[in-house]
Amino acid sequence: MRTTWTRLLLPALAGLILTAPAGAAPAPVPAPGFTLPARGGGTLDLSRYKGQVVMINFWASWCGPCRQEMPLLENIYQKYDKLGFTLLGISIDDDSKSAEAFLKKTPVSFPVLFDTQSKVSGLYQVQGMPTSVFIDRKGNVRLIHASYKPGDENTYLDEIRNLIRE
Repeated sequence: MRTTWTRLLLPALAGLILTAPAGAAPAPVPAPGFTLPARGGGTLDLSRYKGQVVMINFWASWCGPCRQEMPLLENIYQKYDKLGFTLLGISIDDDSKSAEAFLKKTPVSFPVLFDTQSKVSGLYQVQGMPTSVFIDRKGNVRLIHASYKPGDENTYLDEIRNLIRE
């Protein structure tokens, strides 16, 4: 199901109220910032990627659609990462060991972060797995896509291409 940022992010943005005329695109809203532990050690901060198109993918090792989607996300990352695009995979597993075990079987080259206490998924009002958030070069949320079914990767690709062209 494709969901606009207004339904999911508005509560997280401290009462910020935006309105748009009928038929107009909603006004961009800044993506909530965060820093999380990264796979391989250290931390990553979202602000590091300002100026790039960013796709944040919230996932879990126990999520069937996430498992199906992960190799497709790797292909997207490989294809667009040299064009000013990055993908951040955020595992919401309670224990990062579960995520690591899954990633050994399904390796990815994009950065993977661990949100074991669901703080960042809470900031983004994530309701289910997987959820992908698309952020433009200015750091604004442009699309939130909840769930995954085969063919949704075409929506991802359309959004990535549009944001890269801007």
